[in-house]
Parts: sequence; C-alpha cells; structure tokens
Amino acid sequence: MAGLLQNHIAAVTGAASGIGRAIAAGFAREGAAVAALDMNGDGAAETARQIKQAGGQAIALTLDVTNRDACRAAAADVAKQLGQISVLVNDAGITRRNAFTGDAEAVVKDWQDILGVNLTGMFNVTHAFLSQLRASKGRIVNLASVQSFVHLRTPTSPAYTTSKHGVLGFTRALAAELGKEGVRVNCIGPGFIETPLNEKVRANNPELVKVFLDHTPLGRAGKPEDIVGPAIFLASDLSAFVTGAVLMADGGYRTI
Repeated sequence: MAGLLQNHIAAVTGAASGIGRAIAAGFAREGAAVAALDMNGDGAAETARQIKQAGGQAIALTLDVTNRDACRAAAADVAKQLGQISVLVNDAGITRRNAFTGDAEAVVKDWQDILGVNLTGMFNVTHAFLSQLRASKGRIVNLASVQSFVHLRTPTSPAYTTSKHGVLGFTRALAAELGKEGVRVNCIGPGFIETPLNEKVRANNPELVKVFLDHTPLGRAGKPEDIVGPAIFLASDLSAFVTGAVLMADGGYRTI
C-alpha cells in the first residue's frame, strides 16, 4: 500500500534533531521526499543520511531562518534538487528561561533572538516557499506550543510565550487567506517534549520536570515521535477538510 505522503515533497525546518528530525523521518517513511533544513548543517545532513539509509529520499541544506535572502535561496535550491514542495513544516525554534524582570540586557536579547527565529523565521520560510505551495495546493504545518495558550507557571521567557501565541495567529491568518487557493494551514501544540533543546534543563532541574508531569494527565513527558502522527495527519489527505486548526499533543496538559 502506498504511503500517506506518496508523491509529496516536504521541506522541514529544524530538522537536525528532536521533533524536526522525527517528522522528517516519519514523512519519508510515508513516501515523501524530504528536504531537511537547519542552521546546524551537520545535523541536517545526518537526518538526510538516516532517511536515505532507510530507503527514503532526502537532501539537506544549511539554513538560518532569520536570513530572508537565505530562505529564498533555499526554496529555489529545494525546487531544483527535489522539485516543487507540497508540504512545509515550520519547526525551527529556540527557547530561553530568563524572566522579564531579570537582567535587562538578557531580556532584550531574548526578545530579539526568540521572536527572530520562532516567528519572523517562520514568516521568512513560509513566504519563500509560498509560490510553490500555492501552485501545488500544499499544506503548511507549524509547530506552536501549549504556550500558544498559557504562560507556564515554571520560569520561562515571556518572549517564547509571545512567539508561540504569534505562531497560532499566523497559522489562522494564513488559513483564512490561502484556503480559497486550496492551501491548508494548521499547527501542532506540543506540551513538554524531551528534545535536545531542553536536555540541560531536564538534567539540571528535575523539580521543573516534576511540575510539568504533575500537570499532565498522561503522566509522562512526550517524545519527538509523539508529534510525528499529528504531523502526518495534517500533511496528508486524511485532514483534507481541516485548516486553521490546532492539534494539541500535550498529554492533556490543557485539560487541568
């Protein structure tokens, strides 16, 4: 039986590790050709290598999503090497845990860096691939967060919460505008997922992890693989009448 993403070409940002790598691999298993994009070029290359070793088709490109010209160049390069994309996954993101009332210099840098990657970077990549997605009547899957809705009680940067609220708004705005052209735009709201992004926090602050788990009905942290199924659903024809939606994958965090 053909995979759910057979004949699709997908570009995945943040594909060097964690959720992005897991989604890239999951898409390849479902038949998509994958462009793994990440500022960490070696990590992106390793993702592509693993996909090809498993029998899939993939390329890797080094990409700083905050660089608009680089995003346009990457879109052209992907089209040249693989063809016109029909799926875009915006996963690239960073987080920090400096309070707004903390060191002023750090707070300003957090705001510039986090909004630059998590929100403006998503804009840059989506805009660069827009003509391909419109032509293919494609699908966009953005990685939002439980923090698209709440500011967690644990120490966390207000810039991160703001950026993820922005992802939700960006998703809904594009869904409303692009729907008439057959382009579907949705997002996934992960809860606490064990990734390299939070590895040091998990190792150094077990009490923080406990706060998350005590508030999660499923009683465990998520794994990157827990986000793959939702991403495949939103990228495939299984969700043909779904747009502007948020698919929560938070272990039930928002229910209590």
